[in-house]
Amino acid sequence: MIEGLEIEPRALGAYLEDHVEGFHGLRTCEKFAAGQSNPTYRVEAASGCYVLRAKPPGKLLKSAHAVEREFRVMAALEGTEVAVPRVFHLAEDDASPIGRAFFVMEHLDGRIFWDPALPEVGRDARGAIYDAMNATLAALHSVDVTAVGLSDYGRPGNYFARQLERWSGQYRASALTPRPQMDALITWLEEALPPDDGQVALVHGDYRMDNMMFAPQAPRVIGLLDWELSTLGHPLADLAYQCMQWRLPHDAGMRGLGGLDRAALGLPGEAEYVATYAARRGIGAVDDWAFHLAFAFFRLAAILEGVVRRAHDGNASNPDSARAYASAIPVLAALALEVIEEGT
Repeated sequence: MIEGLEIEPRALGAYLEDHVEGFHGLRTCEKFAAGQSNPTYRVEAASGCYVLRAKPPGKLLKSAHAVEREFRVMAALEGTEVAVPRVFHLAEDDASPIGRAFFVMEHLDGRIFWDPALPEVGRDARGAIYDAMNATLAALHSVDVTAVGLSDYGRPGNYFARQLERWSGQYRASALTPRPQMDALITWLEEALPPDDGQVALVHGDYRMDNMMFAPQAPRVIGLLDWELSTLGHPLADLAYQCMQWRLPHDAGMRGLGGLDRAALGLPGEAEYVATYAARRGIGAVDDWAFHLAFAFFRLAAILEGVVRRAHDGNASNPDSARAYASAIPVLAALALEVIEEGT
């Protein structure tokens, strides 16, 4: 295991027995191979199976790896139409037996689909799975944040202006290599920033197929996962982020739908997916789509630049994969510039 990511089971077991109702008899705590940001572990105990999600070790960027926020938002969403795992306990930095903040949540039995082309299911099931994702996203953006206690979960208004400032700053703080396309993209986004239209919703921040779990035998979302980037923001940010998938290449490890015959596979097109979402929320036509989609590509590139930097600094959760992401960053920037050219 990577230096600093191992967990000493004796101290953890005693702590969980004191703080998680019914927990007893820790047997194993093994890190899942997937994931780049907050290392996640499968915890086996005599009392059952759990999931532990922790901050990574080492020096971290300000506001990054906020497992405390993940715990809070999932606790708030329990009982809503947005399916999330039950959360049991949050250990903050100063009280953690592993030296870094973590939380413990329910282990879900279901399916995670890593390839958006869904080769493991039939044609009819593919459309139903995409429709379930669409319905979950619309349900998320319809949550009454005041009613669930999240009215202070982020600053309302001017979401894209604030996000552009944040991710531009984090990109520049992380970048190890000059990238002229990223510089050009940031400049265009700053100049094309649309006026704030007043829409505010709880946004996931990393809404994509492999961040949700589906029921074992049905096209139904049983758990939306990985809430680290969630906040109050503009709902179209989530929609555009997911719709990058239609344009990302299917090869080169990027798991997109680019170059595939989506109709033959039984998958909805980008415009159809957007229209279905808009109808579910009753919001009419989606304006400034080129900006929203280009921003989504930029933001993902900035996130990956941070992953590459953590690998360089020695505290990435999965350093081998993290280093491979360096080649994806210029691809994302180029796709964003293509969106801009199409839109103008």
